[in-house]
Amino acid sequence: MLLKREGFPEEDSLVLCTVTNIQYHSVFVRLDEFGSSGLIHISEISPGRIRNIRDYVVEGKKVVCKVLRIDRAKGHIDLSLRRVNDNQKRIKINEIKQEQKAEKIVEQIAKNNNQQPKDLYIKLKEKVFKKYDDLTSCFKEVVKKESLLQDLGISKDIADQLTEIIKVRFKEEGVEISGTLKLKSFEPDGIEIIKKSLQDAEKTDKKVSILYAGGGSYKVHVKSDKYKNAEKILDTTIKKALSFTQKGLGKGEFIRKEE
Repeated sequence: MLLKREGFPEEDSLVLCTVTNIQYHSVFVRLDEFGSSGLIHISEISPGRIRNIRDYVVEGKKVVCKVLRIDRAKGHIDLSLRRVNDNQKRIKINEIKQEQKAEKIVEQIAKNNNQQPKDLYIKLKEKVFKKYDDLTSCFKEVVKKESLLQDLGISKDIADQLTEIIKVRFKEEGVEISGTLKLKSFEPDGIEIIKKSLQDAEKTDKKVSILYAGGGSYKVHVKSDKYKNAEKILDTTIKKALSFTQKGLGKGEFIRKEE
């Protein structure tokens, strides 16, 4: 990646790392976005007792970690692998993939103009990062506003070339996450209770759809522009759908469809 953030990550944030060294009680990693190193103690690798740390991590492997503590004076960063769930991992990896896609566009424009990718990236970063956290956020806005890059101070020639490709590569793709709700109610008006909960759940957002799948099962689909938003919408939707169970009016569970 061309992206190299300055300073330290925030505590509790997620970071993509590369395993560089495995010791008996700890793992050393490189934080890909920052270029700095961090440490994962054996107790933060996985729940339960670990007999061989190499059963869980491999040198050179990419892992998503949570930042636990930072000692800025000493430059120490303590990380956790076990505190990152599958959904968080999926979201972080998708963010990285999106940024890599943005960087590929920069590399292509640099090649077309006989420039070094890193040199063009630095020029763009000076303009873009004053307002955006990364290229991805900026490029998605370019799809909606073609003059954005020029407004940020990027030369018209380069801005036009970038915009042309961005409109193709970053067109509204969106993401979709889904799963199955299984609901039961033994109340006299149980059917109406479930129906009302599902109606309230579907009103969470226009990107939510709930379809009956038979046998008390309902398929839930959420579409959004990125995983973070989709996850937030899904979480609210499921809470509303299961709200009647909190009142003792029935039982229910949500089974997430793994991608």
